[in-house]
Order: sequence, then structure tokens, then C-alpha cells
Amino acid sequence: MRILVTGGAGFIGSNYARWVLSNTDDSVVVYDALTYAGNRENLREVRGCSRLAFIQGDVCDRDGLAEAMAGCDAVVHFAAESHVDRSIVGPDAFVRTNCGGTNVVCDTARLHELDKVVHVSTDEVYGSIQQGSFTESDRLAPRSPYSASKAGADLIALAYRETFGLPVAITRATNNFGPYQHPEKLVPLFTTNLLDGLAVPLYGDGLNVRDWCHVDDNCTAIDLVLRRGQPGEIYNIAGGNELANLDLTLRLLALCGRDESLIRHVDDRLGHDRRYSVDASKIGELGWSPSRCMEEALAATVDWYRENRWWWEPLKKAAA
Repeated sequence: MRILVTGGAGFIGSNYARWVLSNTDDSVVVYDALTYAGNRENLREVRGCSRLAFIQGDVCDRDGLAEAMAGCDAVVHFAAESHVDRSIVGPDAFVRTNCGGTNVVCDTARLHELDKVVHVSTDEVYGSIQQGSFTESDRLAPRSPYSASKAGADLIALAYRETFGLPVAITRATNNFGPYQHPEKLVPLFTTNLLDGLAVPLYGDGLNVRDWCHVDDNCTAIDLVLRRGQPGEIYNIAGGNELANLDLTLRLLALCGRDESLIRHVDDRLGHDRRYSVDASKIGELGWSPSRCMEEALAATVDWYRENRWWWEPLKKAAA
């Protein structure tokens, strides 16, 4: 199978591309605009692989995407603007890429008669929940421009299924962490700050709860949906590691050999969801379960950032 991976030079997309090349005989075409979050160095381990092709392009560019999609059997659509804080400051880019780009991906896949489309979404489309966990049939209640744009993208993908019969399935994962995650996100931001002896900015009281899933587990789940998921269906992906942000921060402090004096409580994010939680039993029926222990995976992630300053230091300097 030849798989087009949009956003394949980003965090999850690059991990997925490497996963496919390491675990299957399939070919991968990475299509990425190489904005601030896309980085060809994310694919350095597989750069010389004969089954990997790279094309720089924007998912909103119909002609460029059509050229990249030619000869492919499936597309896994990661390309998105993904940072909540950035969406609050500049929402236009999120609507353009996440909604408009998904429309172009689905329409181009329809015209090319692809066998399967996997649209990669987020648990944030459900909004906040005080108790229990969201299932795939629960209503969407996004509370930020980012999550609203992803919810819109989900509905666009499902509409293509209903209107045109596009064989699209959707995944909605909880917070991911692991190698090559841009240092604007919580785990790499806090880790790299702590490695340099800098303070970490913790929103509000730090008691907002997130479930954490290592990116390898998410990639395994996404690939399972590609191969065994049913068109028109949505699959929640959860790591089963619910932690308050403060508790996660304390774990990172310990792994980095720092103390609580480096915690800086800052004003809470606008519209900050209190708790995310999704029920992943549906994808469990396909045979998936997370394989990475949170303690081991978090320690390995910290070690990766400790050993790969060459990768993240330029990104932090560019953002300063």
C-alpha cells in the first residue's frame, strides 16, 4: 500500500511515518507545508529509506495535493494547526487549515477514489467533562477556536461519507507526548525549561486534568483504524493516564532533578477546559490497547529531550 501522510513532518505525523516504515512493507508519501511545527529533521532516521517520498505543499492547495495523492491507495490526514494558545491569538489560520484543508483532502481523495481516508482529530472536540468519559456518539461542544475548527473538520469528513460515500474514518486521541514534539506544548516546554534550570508556566491552579497517550501507542491505533476501521466510524484513543497538570509537572520536576521552586503559576488560559476523558472501548474491540507504561514512557521522553538538544534548542530560539 502507498500511503499519503499529510502533515507528515509534524509531531504525530512524523512518528506515524516512521512507524509505518519500520513495521510494514508499505510506502509513505509525506506531504507537509513545513510551517513552524513541520521539520524535515523529524524524519532524519528514515531519510534514506527508498519507501519514503517527501513533497512540500499546503493541504489547501488542490493542485499540489492532487499531484502528491496520485498513485496512493490511502491518506492519513494529520495536517493541522494544533496549538490552543495560538488559536486564541490568531484563529483564522486554524479555520483555513483545519476546515478548508480537510475539505480539500476529502474532495481530492474522492476524485482519486482512494480506498481509505483516516482523519486524525482530537478529544478536545467534545469539550470538558466533570465525571465519566465521552463516547464517540456524544455531542460536540468545543470551547476554543482550535477545537471548534477540528470539530468542523470532523463534520466535513463525515459529510463526505454521507454525500459521496468517501471511505473515511476518524480518530480522536487524548493528549500525546513523545519525541519530536514542538517545545510550545506542555511536556516538551516544561522538560526543556527544566533541563535549562528555567521556570515552568503552570496555568491557573494546575488542577486541569488530561489523559496522556504516548505517541507510539497513538500511531499504532491510527494504523489499526486505517487497516481495520470501518468507514464512517469514529474511534476514541486514550492512554488511560489521567493526571492533573500539577501532578504531571511534579513528575517532570523529579525526572529533571528540579524542585517546586521552578513552578510559576500564571493566569489561566481563556476557556480552559477542566477535564478531558474519552472511552476507548470501541477501538479496543479492534484489538488495540496502549502498551507504554506512563512512568517509563515519560522518563524515556525526558531522556530524549536531554539527549537531543540539537533538535529543540533552535526551535526555542526561533520562538523567543
